[in-house]
Amino acid sequence: MPTRFRVEDPALAGTLRRIEESVRRNGGRTWVVGGTVRDLMRGQQPRDLDLEVTGLPPGQLHALLSEQFSVQFVGKAFSVFKLQGLPVDISIPSCLHSAETTSVPGLLRQADPNMPIDEALARRDFTINAMAWDPDTKELRDPFNGREDLAAGRLRHVSHQFVEDPLRVLRGMHLVARFELSAAPDTVVLCQTLSQEGHPSERLWEEWKKLLLLSRRPSLGLHFLKQCGWLRFYPELAALQDCPQDPYWHPEGDVWVHTLHCLDWCAAERTGTERDDLIVGLAVLCHDFGKPATTKDDGGHITSRGHESEGTRPTTDFLERLTTQQDVIDDVVPLVQCHLRPRALFDVQASDGAIRRLAKQVTRIDRLVRVARADHAGRPPKVFDGFPAGDWLLARATALAVDRQVPLPIIMGRHLLELGVQPGPDMGRVLDDCFEAQLDGEFLTLDEGLAYTKRKLSASRQHI
Repeated sequence: MPTRFRVEDPALAGTLRRIEESVRRNGGRTWVVGGTVRDLMRGQQPRDLDLEVTGLPPGQLHALLSEQFSVQFVGKAFSVFKLQGLPVDISIPSCLHSAETTSVPGLLRQADPNMPIDEALARRDFTINAMAWDPDTKELRDPFNGREDLAAGRLRHVSHQFVEDPLRVLRGMHLVARFELSAAPDTVVLCQTLSQEGHPSERLWEEWKKLLLLSRRPSLGLHFLKQCGWLRFYPELAALQDCPQDPYWHPEGDVWVHTLHCLDWCAAERTGTERDDLIVGLAVLCHDFGKPATTKDDGGHITSRGHESEGTRPTTDFLERLTTQQDVIDDVVPLVQCHLRPRALFDVQASDGAIRRLAKQVTRIDRLVRVARADHAGRPPKVFDGFPAGDWLLARATALAVDRQVPLPIIMGRHLLELGVQPGPDMGRVLDDCFEAQLDGEFLTLDEGLAYTKRKLSASRQHI
């Protein structure tokens, strides 16, 4: 065990101490479990606390916690408590309700505060998450050799009770990718028997987010998903396998292999801004979803013309099965549709107007450049020697103040009302004309815009 096996963050350490002392005074015992122990075992300080309390019924534990914290009770059957404003989850050991069977999604569980800690650990997912540490006595419980598996870089399920929650397969996906693990063969075989059907998209979404935001090598997670036969639930990903690419441009192999390389590159360039990293990661994952439908081999060249726009439907379908957050889908799809545009605009040294129009379409050119850079880099053994097209586009967009925002219309309806234009189709046409002129750079200020509008209105009236 590392010599500094303790929580050092003052806020977390203080919270842990208060909980542990209160529980112990009332006859219970507090165990640090799950990812918190795993991180401490790896010599890293945890960012949150996973605790399991034995010896106290849910009602009593809730009352004790409420004396010191604002407590959220998450599901009476599960007996999980969250402390508002603190990264702390506290649970009581639980078991399947006697009336339930393991084939039913969304199983109900019943708290069992007297369950021995080793039995509680047997109900966890993987051995590296099935260790418990008592911060009072310093006792470490590791009945399934999680410490050994962690040292060996091995992902192994704890017991046959793994099947109680089939979405543990997706948890395995992000753990393999996050810690660069190899899955035990018997774990892969067991995962092959499980299904994600019938489970809420919210739970799928949380695991995919972790893959894209936390993993060092997302490719390992997707490879694990493929090993487990779970690409059958993601036909857009499955279709990338064996989809050929021209070896001159893509010596790395098919579209699946290319996507894995792109994701690993993307992970290495995260900015730490969660929203940006998530949107960019999703766009990189989906960027070539249009290739299976557009790839043609004429015997001499392999092409996939139009795959950017063809990727719209499969990207939308894929994301809609994972999340109900329409704003996420709306941010990702334009990046897929335009991921080749940085290179295309650079090749023709495009005008300011073209760059402003691109910003209007994708909203965030800085994100688009990151997607295009990953696409360009994910082609080993080709050596990545930079992405001049992306650097050029980002510099131009920054100079035009559209690198991180959509150009906003200068001329608005109220201005046209002041110039005597009545609401209706004519006003809409004038506003559209003004915005197009603005994007082309014909005016940059309100005064210039009003002068332009007056000239257009005057010419239109003379024509009538």
